Amino acid sequence: MRPMSDKSRYPVPPGLNLEHDKYIRWLRRKAAAHLIRDRKRFPHLELTGEQFRHDIHKAVCDHGTHDFYTGEELNWQLVSTYDNAESKLGKTAYKLGFALLPTVDHVFEPDGTWRFVICAWRTNDAKNDMSHTEFVALCQRVVAHHTPPPPSRA
Repeated sequence: MRPMSDKSRYPVPPGLNLEHDKYIRWLRRKAAAHLIRDRKRFPHLELTGEQFRHDIHKAVCDHGTHDFYTGEELNWQLVSTYDNAESKLGKTAYKLGFALLPTVDHVFEPDGTWRFVICAWRTNDAKNDMSHTEFVALCQRVVAHHTPPPPSRA
Protein backbone atom coordinates (compact mmCIF):
# COMPACT_ATOMS: atom_id res chain seq x y z
CA MET A 1 0.00 0.00 0.00
CA ARG A 2 1.41 3.39 -1.03
CA PRO A 3 1.65 6.12 1.60
CA MET A 4 -0.63 9.10 1.14
CA SER A 5 0.94 12.07 -0.58
CA ASP A 6 1.19 15.50 1.01
CA LYS A 7 -1.41 16.68 -1.51
CA SER A 8 -4.02 14.24 -0.27
CA ARG A 9 -3.03 14.43 3.42
CA TYR A 10 -2.72 18.21 3.52
CA PRO A 11 -4.84 19.86 0.84
CA VAL A 12 -4.72 23.66 0.83
CA PRO A 13 -7.74 24.83 2.82
CA PRO A 14 -10.26 26.99 0.94
CA GLY A 15 -9.76 30.73 1.17
CA LEU A 16 -5.96 30.71 1.35
CA ASN A 17 -5.41 31.28 -2.38
CA LEU A 18 -2.06 29.56 -2.11
CA GLU A 19 -0.24 27.05 -4.29
CA HIS A 20 0.04 23.63 -2.70
CA ASP A 21 3.86 23.58 -2.82
CA LYS A 22 4.04 26.88 -0.95
CA TYR A 23 1.54 25.69 1.65
CA ILE A 24 3.41 22.41 2.24
CA ARG A 25 6.72 24.28 2.55
CA TRP A 26 5.14 26.63 5.15
CA LEU A 27 3.49 23.72 7.01
CA ARG A 28 6.69 21.67 7.15
CA ARG A 29 8.79 24.63 8.31
CA LYS A 30 6.34 25.66 11.03
CA ALA A 31 5.99 22.08 12.27
CA ALA A 32 9.78 21.61 12.33
CA ALA A 33 10.39 24.86 14.21
CA HIS A 34 7.73 24.08 16.83
CA LEU A 35 8.91 20.50 17.16
CA ILE A 36 12.48 21.60 17.93
CA ARG A 37 11.26 24.16 20.47
CA ASP A 38 8.72 21.85 22.10
CA ARG A 39 11.13 18.91 22.43
CA LYS A 40 13.29 21.23 24.56
CA ARG A 41 10.28 22.51 26.54
CA PHE A 42 8.70 19.10 27.07
CA PRO A 43 11.48 16.48 26.97
CA HIS A 44 9.21 13.88 28.60
CA LEU A 45 6.74 13.91 25.68
CA GLU A 46 7.14 11.90 22.50
CA LEU A 47 6.50 14.43 19.75
CA THR A 48 6.63 13.78 16.01
CA GLY A 49 6.81 15.99 12.95
CA GLU A 50 3.83 14.19 11.46
CA GLN A 51 1.75 14.90 14.57
CA PHE A 52 2.70 18.57 14.45
CA ARG A 53 1.99 18.86 10.70
CA HIS A 54 -1.41 17.27 11.28
CA ASP A 55 -2.24 19.54 14.24
CA ILE A 56 -1.09 22.72 12.50
CA HIS A 57 -2.99 21.77 9.33
CA LYS A 58 -6.09 21.22 11.46
CA ALA A 59 -5.66 24.71 12.95
CA VAL A 60 -5.39 26.19 9.45
CA CYS A 61 -8.54 24.31 8.38
CA ASP A 62 -10.40 25.47 11.51
CA HIS A 63 -9.63 29.20 11.32
CA GLY A 64 -6.59 29.83 9.15
CA THR A 65 -7.93 32.71 7.10
CA HIS A 66 -8.15 35.05 10.12
CA ASP A 67 -6.02 35.83 13.16
CA PHE A 68 -7.25 33.73 16.09
CA TYR A 69 -6.82 36.65 18.53
CA THR A 70 -7.83 39.74 16.53
CA GLY A 71 -10.05 38.38 13.78
CA GLU A 72 -7.99 40.23 11.16
CA GLU A 73 -7.73 38.61 7.75
CA LEU A 74 -4.33 37.02 7.25
CA ASN A 75 -2.28 37.56 4.11
CA TRP A 76 -1.23 34.11 2.90
CA GLN A 77 0.46 35.68 -0.13
CA LEU A 78 3.25 36.75 2.25
CA VAL A 79 4.21 33.13 2.97
CA SER A 80 7.82 32.41 1.93
CA THR A 81 8.50 35.99 0.82
CA TYR A 82 10.41 37.33 3.84
CA ASP A 83 13.97 38.33 2.91
CA ASN A 84 16.54 38.64 5.69
CA ALA A 85 18.79 40.93 3.65
CA GLU A 86 15.89 43.26 2.85
CA SER A 87 14.86 43.15 6.50
CA LYS A 88 18.30 44.35 7.59
CA LEU A 89 18.10 47.24 5.15
CA GLY A 90 14.47 48.18 5.79
CA LYS A 91 14.42 47.37 9.52
CA THR A 92 11.08 48.19 11.20
CA ALA A 93 9.47 49.52 8.01
CA TYR A 94 10.17 46.23 6.22
CA LYS A 95 8.86 44.13 9.10
CA LEU A 96 5.63 46.18 9.24
CA GLY A 97 4.78 44.87 5.79
CA PHE A 98 4.64 41.37 7.26
CA ALA A 99 2.27 42.18 10.14
CA LEU A 100 -0.46 39.90 8.75
CA LEU A 101 1.87 37.03 7.76
CA PRO A 102 0.26 33.80 9.04
CA THR A 103 2.13 32.02 11.79
CA VAL A 104 1.47 29.40 14.45
CA ASP A 105 0.95 29.83 18.18
CA HIS A 106 0.29 27.45 21.08
CA VAL A 107 -2.76 27.91 23.25
CA PHE A 108 -2.19 26.11 26.53
CA GLU A 109 -5.25 24.63 28.18
CA PRO A 110 -5.78 24.53 31.98
CA ASP A 111 -5.16 20.77 31.98
CA GLY A 112 -1.63 21.28 30.59
CA THR A 113 -2.42 20.24 27.02
CA TRP A 114 -2.11 22.63 24.13
CA ARG A 115 -3.45 23.21 20.68
CA PHE A 116 -2.18 25.22 17.77
CA VAL A 117 -3.88 28.33 16.45
CA ILE A 118 -3.09 30.51 13.47
CA CYS A 119 -2.44 34.19 14.01
CA ALA A 120 -0.63 37.13 12.47
CA TRP A 121 3.09 37.51 12.99
CA ARG A 122 2.51 40.90 14.66
CA THR A 123 0.05 39.37 17.13
CA ASN A 124 2.31 36.44 17.92
CA ASP A 125 5.23 38.82 18.41
CA ALA A 126 3.18 40.95 20.81
CA LYS A 127 1.86 37.93 22.71
CA ASN A 128 5.35 36.48 23.09
CA ASP A 129 5.33 33.84 25.86
CA MET A 130 2.10 34.90 27.53
CA SER A 131 -0.72 32.42 27.91
CA HIS A 132 -3.95 33.12 26.07
CA THR A 133 -5.56 34.36 29.29
CA GLU A 134 -2.61 36.63 30.16
CA PHE A 135 -2.55 38.10 26.65
CA VAL A 136 -6.29 38.82 26.61
CA ALA A 137 -6.03 40.41 30.09
CA LEU A 138 -3.16 42.60 28.90
CA CYS A 139 -5.14 43.69 25.84
CA GLN A 140 -8.12 44.55 28.04
CA ARG A 141 -5.89 46.69 30.28
CA VAL A 142 -4.50 48.51 27.23
CA VAL A 143 -7.99 49.22 25.90
CA ALA A 144 -9.25 50.32 29.32
CA HIS A 145 -6.30 52.67 29.74
CA HIS A 146 -6.85 54.27 26.33
CA THR A 147 -10.63 54.40 26.28
CA PRO A 148 -11.81 57.89 27.09
CA PRO A 149 -14.37 58.15 29.88
CA PRO A 150 -17.94 58.82 28.81
CA PRO A 151 -18.86 62.52 28.69
CA SER A 152 -20.20 63.82 31.97
CA ARG A 153 -23.79 64.94 32.13
CA ALA A 154 -24.11 68.56 33.08
